Amino acid sequence: MQMSYLAVFLILLLPISCAASTLVDKKFNECLMTKLDGNSESIAKIIFTTSSSLYTPVLESLEQNPRWLNSSRKPLLILTPFHESEIQAAIQCSKQLGLQIRVRSGGHDYEGLSYLSKDPFVMVDLINMRSIQVNIADETAWVQAGASLGELYYKISKARKVHGFPAGTCPSVGIGGHISGGGQGVMLRKHGLAADHVVDAYIIDANGEIHDRKSMGEDVFWAIRGGSATSFGVILAWKIRLVRVPPIVTVFNVERTLEEGANNLIHRWQYIGHELHEDLFIRVVAQNSGDKSKTFKAVFNSLFLGGIERLIPLMNESFPELGLQGKDCTEMSWIQSVLFFGGFNKDDPLELLLNRTTSFKSSFKAKSDFVKEPIPKTGLEGAWKIVSEEDTLAMLLMEPYGGRMSEISESETPFPHRKGNLYNIQYLVKWEVNSKEASKKHEEWAKMIYKYMTPYVSKSPRASYFNYKDLDLGQNKNQNTSYSEASVWGNKYFKGNFRRLAQIKTEFDPQNFFWNEQSIPPLTS
Repeated sequence: MQMSYLAVFLILLLPISCAASTLVDKKFNECLMTKLDGNSESIAKIIFTTSSSLYTPVLESLEQNPRWLNSSRKPLLILTPFHESEIQAAIQCSKQLGLQIRVRSGGHDYEGLSYLSKDPFVMVDLINMRSIQVNIADETAWVQAGASLGELYYKISKARKVHGFPAGTCPSVGIGGHISGGGQGVMLRKHGLAADHVVDAYIIDANGEIHDRKSMGEDVFWAIRGGSATSFGVILAWKIRLVRVPPIVTVFNVERTLEEGANNLIHRWQYIGHELHEDLFIRVVAQNSGDKSKTFKAVFNSLFLGGIERLIPLMNESFPELGLQGKDCTEMSWIQSVLFFGGFNKDDPLELLLNRTTSFKSSFKAKSDFVKEPIPKTGLEGAWKIVSEEDTLAMLLMEPYGGRMSEISESETPFPHRKGNLYNIQYLVKWEVNSKEASKKHEEWAKMIYKYMTPYVSKSPRASYFNYKDLDLGQNKNQNTSYSEASVWGNKYFKGNFRRLAQIKTEFDPQNFFWNEQSIPPLTS
């Protein structure tokens, strides 16, 4: 009898919830109308409610990880603004109605925090705000937050062939979130991070006011360049400083199996990868075959800012064990190398960089570490065994630091992982079957390899890269999560900079309006 009462109660509750949702939709629309002094037809073009036929296509258009789609914690409304005034109004209306704001620039957040929340929220999708203005005369560019890395690289290359920007390798990543977490890429040993090249920015605060560098102040400007900009407001645009690139660069992929000495080569790479000439970046992609064959290979994947004639002598001197030959290398322009690292061929049309969606989407889970001392051969062998035994695609991406990264102090920006780090590791597992059972199984693999690596990686704290977001490290339960509770994960991402970030948060967003499961908390929360 109790079960039947419960069933009736749940059936009655459903339409009440739907009605409440519809009422919020209506009130939000009315509020926007008032704030924007607009008509319902123009506002209807930028708002998508759960009852709209376009809601799901818009929600999934930039989705990069199908495991997010299993969740019921989706946005109440999606806003796709064309103008900053629409974002200002959305912030004010959200505060008025007790809603959260989550911002999507490219859709690559590793834990889908722009897609998911247990509390009612509005997704602000910046897809329509992606203009790029390149000024070669002073070697800068203004980039709206909704632009992708591919769009930025393309626009720079069209302006001049010997300029580039040191950011990530995936063209569909949104510039807004990428820079706000630091933004590492294959030129980091020469030029540092993307965030190291920001000279100005526009951000909307919790009151709906727009600030540039001068009006936000140097503390906030420091915080948003690697310290989670979404904790402080909505980034509208970055002004970035471009870098010079040579007319010709060289790339290579050299594969080795364990039988061909991969373990010895990776062990040796640990000692020299961070000490190579700053023009030379060699990362290791250590992976299985993605099936049950338990095979393993290491790919030495490289960008050299120069030609083959200069590269080969450098390699013979610094890393002769790899046995690199001219036939292993390909010369190309810098923008062609962007295609290469993005998974395309160097002669493919550059317009492929403008594609906002990735061709092959798989569910994935990632974690990260920093390594300060070379891992012994036996430690590496144990890791490769765990990688080989996973029955879906699993890998360790090991990216060398040193060079410019060692010259910038830990406190220059919120990104603290500078001198003393040999390399960064990203543990990544991908799977095709999008089910809760599959997700649980493969997420356990990620936890297993992470646990195994504990003795070999950084300690006190065990550090992680914020752009490889990982909720396993800890999360804010709600807007009242205390600073000390958040420190569990915050110190891993930001080390000694976390407290300063919280102090700035206290001044700039004291009510903690901009919050998510891993946002910077005020000190007073």
